[in-house]
Amino acid sequence: MAAEVCPVCGEPLAARAGRTGRGSVYCSAACRQKAYRERHQPGALTVQGLIDEIGRRAGQLTPQPPAALYTGVTELASAIAQLKRVARTARDTAAEPGGSVTSAPVTQLGSARDTAAEPGGSVTPAPVTELDETDFAALTEQYRREIQVHCYRMTGSYDEAEDLVQETFLRAWRARDGFQGRASARTWLYRIATNACLDLLRRTARRPQRYEPVPGMHHGDGEPPARITWLQPYPDDELPVAERELPESAGESRETLELVLLAAIQHLPARQRAALVLRDALGLTAAETAEALETSVASVNSALQRARPALREHLPGDRADWRATEPTRRQQAVLDRYMAAVERLDLDTMTALLTEDVVLTMPPNPFWFTGRDALVDFVRVSLDPASPAFLGHWRSLPARANGQLAVGNYVRRPGTSVFRAQVLDVLRFEEGGERIAEITSFEPHLFPAFGLPLKL
Repeated sequence: MAAEVCPVCGEPLAARAGRTGRGSVYCSAACRQKAYRERHQPGALTVQGLIDEIGRRAGQLTPQPPAALYTGVTELASAIAQLKRVARTARDTAAEPGGSVTSAPVTQLGSARDTAAEPGGSVTPAPVTELDETDFAALTEQYRREIQVHCYRMTGSYDEAEDLVQETFLRAWRARDGFQGRASARTWLYRIATNACLDLLRRTARRPQRYEPVPGMHHGDGEPPARITWLQPYPDDELPVAERELPESAGESRETLELVLLAAIQHLPARQRAALVLRDALGLTAAETAEALETSVASVNSALQRARPALREHLPGDRADWRATEPTRRQQAVLDRYMAAVERLDLDTMTALLTEDVVLTMPPNPFWFTGRDALVDFVRVSLDPASPAFLGHWRSLPARANGQLAVGNYVRRPGTSVFRAQVLDVLRFEEGGERIAEITSFEPHLFPAFGLPLKL
């Protein structure tokens, strides 16, 4: 009997004894994710379709009941934001040298799905060169979220990923004459995005450093953690639908976006990082990765052989296998108790919810703490109403970042009446989920990206 092979890459499957479910027919999480993407291509998007959709949603708005009004306005705002992004891309591409190439409304290209039907049932790829600025913007908008996630994996920065998406689309517009239609539009955009990321990494030449002691501050007895000043969280609500909502791909999404893994990736040289992301996160073949990086398959394999063990060296001991799991009810219960303790200024309860070797970092700020005692000593003075350094009263709202539980914290300073955004905490739990093992705190300008208001 012939050995079973992975339908994506053709590699032999491991023994299937005791294995069940769809995931067992693929050799890896990356191949499972790639197969899912290929089965669920985004539908064609047109500017007129977006305009019609906005009109339809606006016409369905009703003032009562309030919950229905809120839902309707939220959906309308989302559609308007999408149209605004399309318009921005169209405006920016129109400003590029060369101007418009045609006014023909062509909105598909690339793969069998991205074709225009001809009489008699034949199909002909619609070349990018036939797209005007608006149609090109509608095409690229279909892939915006997944290209942004790709740029985020490469850079570790939410802000930079947003900028790189726009840079990718502008580069694609400039290079449209060179698109041959042999690959899908998605693959073409991924290749351009990867090179845009590599250019940024070459320009900045940044590497993680170690935190240094801050004079007069007790940091704890543990080793200083890595300091990655550009690291930012990624909101779960902005993940592509295939990575955010569907169980089949949820595991892969979490394990390639979890904050601890993103931090570890930042230690890799740019080319190794690109090879790792393209192969292990996106599930591209070695040949596809080599084409995207304009190198050989041997070079790609060599980069992976160096990147994978180097990555594991920077992962916590309990995460060396890269596994990520959906936050559990136990973790959610711990988060609820943590938020309630913060609001009550209950330092004893907060302390009990932390592991003894808990780590707190605050990128891009220089503050860091290893160990529960050092962390508690740091926050004690700001939570004690009798302390001259009392910061104020707190309120918290739950959030999700990088497939992890997070919390947006607001503070009402003495003498004021408004709770203002103060810090976004992304939490990592110890195995079992009983206590918090790591807190990474980020600045409040990111709150809107997570659907959190800047004040309460």
